[in-house]
Amino acid sequence: MSGAGRLGLWGGARFTSAVQTSSDRPRSARLNAATYAARAVSALSRATGRGGGGVIGGRVLLALAPDAARTLAAGRYVALVSGTNGKSTTTAMLTAALRTLGPADTNADGANTPPGITTALAHGDAGRVVLETDEGWLPWVVERTRPQAALLLNLTRDQLTRNPEVASVSNKWRAALDDVPLAVANCDDPDVVWPAMAAARQVWVAMGQRWTADSVLCPRCGGRCDRDGVRWSCAACGLTRPDPDWWLDGEELVAPDHRVKLSLTLPGEANLANAALAIAAASDAGADTAEAARAIGEIRQVAGRYASYDVDGKRVRLLLAKNPAGWLEATRMVSETPSPIVHRPIILGFNSEGVDGRDPSWLYDVTFDALRGRDIVVYGKRGTDMTVRLEIDGFTGVEQFPSLEGALRALPDGPVDVVANYSAFQDARRWIGRGR
Repeated sequence: MSGAGRLGLWGGARFTSAVQTSSDRPRSARLNAATYAARAVSALSRATGRGGGGVIGGRVLLALAPDAARTLAAGRYVALVSGTNGKSTTTAMLTAALRTLGPADTNADGANTPPGITTALAHGDAGRVVLETDEGWLPWVVERTRPQAALLLNLTRDQLTRNPEVASVSNKWRAALDDVPLAVANCDDPDVVWPAMAAARQVWVAMGQRWTADSVLCPRCGGRCDRDGVRWSCAACGLTRPDPDWWLDGEELVAPDHRVKLSLTLPGEANLANAALAIAAASDAGADTAEAARAIGEIRQVAGRYASYDVDGKRVRLLLAKNPAGWLEATRMVSETPSPIVHRPIILGFNSEGVDGRDPSWLYDVTFDALRGRDIVVYGKRGTDMTVRLEIDGFTGVEQFPSLEGALRALPDGPVDVVANYSAFQDARRWIGRGR
């Protein structure tokens, strides 16, 4: 490993201190009462069908015990996973890899803001915790959980009304990661490298960066980042791509001293890169690399992503795409997947609810060339935006429906891919889950 950077509060070596379970950590009467109330509210939310209960329960817990996250994280090995794309999948991968060492908790429901994160800390009792963390909330979570490791995937445009400038998020990360013991980071994204350099130590992973439109300007000085193949550098200040400690060679993950075969059930090059980051972090935490890779290879779906369902004579596979980089990866992924049908149809779902970001103008930066030759159907509250975007790329005769149900009825029986942004994706999961 590179070992770059200064020694932080925990030192530069691997985190090998004994971890504690919840029974080892003293809790105040106030925290116990707050946890009980939060669990009751969560159960009521589930019973009434209003949601999984993690967010509302966390809000109650933080209202009654504002320092709950700090107290519940104390003495535990905490790893944070953040970035614009791939958080949920990489979190699931790292959790599976760390469970080869013993129990590990996580926020598997994807609730990645303070309420959901606090709920995950309260409901689990394992000494190791992996927390998916919204990129905008990473500073809050770092300050309260004092993580041993931060896994940093990528930064691109997403919810423009909340995080309009990628460089701004990068610099907030930079300030937050000061004295974090370890950053396991994507060396191909300048907006990730700059903040990762603030950590006490770095492990660099070559994950690739197919979408580069949001990393043209240097996050340190504002100069231009020039690319030459996989290399990038800023001529103005000298910020440059670090040499990777881990990289992919086809479906093998390579480090200077060994390599391991990745046999993933999850599709696509992006998931190979996510696995590389997770294995690098797990290895640093003491996991056997081959065992970590085996555990990751057993993951078949992540919170509904990549899952397949039988719906009225169709085999429906769900994929999430919520920003330009995500749409680019998802459309390539479905195009690369072998299919028994030459022109396997695809359904695109597009909304602009609050969780999607109400400004979908970035859609016009996405190219859909990978879908040529496919039968395409569109649905969603902003389906017209998607239809117009497809027409600009030369796709004509695209049918549009208000719901997934109508879109599926328009297609013949057989396999079909559904790629949708966040709220459209969750609507699809709920509709399918009602027994269609």
